[in-house]
Amino acid sequence: MELFALETFLAVAQERSFSRAATRLRRTQPAVSQTIAKLEAELGETLLERSARDGSLTDAGEVLREYAQKLLNLRIEATDALGELRSLHRGRLTLAANEYTSLALLPVLDQFCRTHPRVKVAVQRSLASRIPDEVLAHSVEIGILSFRPEDAALRSIVIYRDELALVVNPRHRLASIGAVSIRQLGEEHFVAHNVPSPQRAKVLEAFQRYKTPLRIDVELPSLEAVRRFVEQGNGVALVPALTVEREVRGGALVRVPVKELQMERKLRLVHRREATLSHAALSFLEMMKHFSETAGEAYCFTPERAG
Repeated sequence: MELFALETFLAVAQERSFSRAATRLRRTQPAVSQTIAKLEAELGETLLERSARDGSLTDAGEVLREYAQKLLNLRIEATDALGELRSLHRGRLTLAANEYTSLALLPVLDQFCRTHPRVKVAVQRSLASRIPDEVLAHSVEIGILSFRPEDAALRSIVIYRDELALVVNPRHRLASIGAVSIRQLGEEHFVAHNVPSPQRAKVLEAFQRYKTPLRIDVELPSLEAVRRFVEQGNGVALVPALTVEREVRGGALVRVPVKELQMERKLRLVHRREATLSHAALSFLEMMKHFSETAGEAYCFTPERAG
């Protein structure tokens, strides 16, 4: 099975058309058809529904598409790695994170980009639940998660310890109170992030445990939107402390301790356990380790044992 044939197959699958795939690959349509026919003969499976006009894949085609993409990603990774051997001043660092976890990377990325200005850095925004699979599929080298991955093929390193924070506008009545209990929050109107997460589930369980209603009046699609809405004087919010550090320091928001909601959340860098990481990735990990030793506070560099 040649990579060229797999590349042709992926082009047809993505374009849903032999003719459009031929144009994209700068080949003739008969040549593309012949390559697909040869691949099907080699595998002993029909990969595309010839009767369907939209170029639908068969079950065998769907299975092959997943593995073909992994193989082609490996080819790109191998080409990049060889290029880095020829020049230590070039390279590419690919990471996956979400809106929240990417904030923990910013101080280290700042140092990394200043130290290695020719290395291209790409932080891909992904759903946290998908990041382990993206790392295993070689789509990115390093991911950052707020939970410990279950797959033993992944190595995880705790790099940040965050906690849940109740924040309010400085004019809110709770802003002048030193601390509150969870029962005192039963009358408050909450602004929440509308993406399900383990942290949100823990908060809901805590309110249920203390038999306190959690009134979520507004749900917004990003933590940035939640923060700004509360800054404007709308309700209160429970958010990761990392996301409101600057606003709390500057006085735009006030953080109010809640004894029953002291929840720690560890952020982790993850990569394939048996992977030969690029020079850029290795340098980034080394820089993260050094940064954690000097930054103190919430940063750390603690590898976790498998299993």
